[in-house]
Amino acid sequence: MSEPFLIGDTMTGGYGKGPDILHDCTIAVNPGEIAVIVGPNGAGKSTAMKAVFGMLEVRTGSVRLDGEDITSLSPQDRVIKGMGFVPQVRNIFTSLTVEENLEMGAFIRKDDFKDTMAQVYDLFPILKEKRLQAAGELSGGQRQQVAVGRALMTQPKVLMLDEPTAGVSPIVMDELFDRIIEVARTGIPILMVEQNARQALEIADKGYVLVQGRNAHTGTGKELLADEEVRRSFLGG
Repeated sequence: MSEPFLIGDTMTGGYGKGPDILHDCTIAVNPGEIAVIVGPNGAGKSTAMKAVFGMLEVRTGSVRLDGEDITSLSPQDRVIKGMGFVPQVRNIFTSLTVEENLEMGAFIRKDDFKDTMAQVYDLFPILKEKRLQAAGELSGGQRQQVAVGRALMTQPKVLMLDEPTAGVSPIVMDELFDRIIEVARTGIPILMVEQNARQALEIADKGYVLVQGRNAHTGTGKELLADEEVRRSFLGG
């Protein structure tokens, strides 16, 4: 079987000189797939995502993108290799306009990025409407669209989203998930950490349930939603 396009393979690691938070944790995603990381608070979900992005030390195990070992690369170098990462907080420039935020996303590009901006505006029509407005004046859901749009401006080979629906209403969450599905349909693999586990697994091709930094359950979204133990332990029955 061929290797996944992006894989954090049997990662063990933590922050600085601190203890290990991840223990032999593996997460992977292929082109066009949505892979979702869920689990209880403190399970290491965001830590696993940050390990894949190079924000903490992977002491054993490796991270590979399109067959290339990138374990030793900095986050900046991973962006150049094609990783788009949207953190949960402080993910936009509030004093800049929507359009200026998107332009900031194209910082690594030397070519004309107007076509990519047009694609972002097609995906998120509200951003086109508000493109000259300060991003800090937008609603929570619209800010998340700016953050995702800015990551897409780098033309990533893979998009990583840390809690994209945190703090937004159920209606906005559904809308954001619809947009995320549209991005995946363009062929971009999406790796996502989500608190709203049930809703996230409904759109997931692949799901990873982490407990205390370890893989507890792995399967398709449908398999995990149908798993009695997963439902009882993590989805409220």
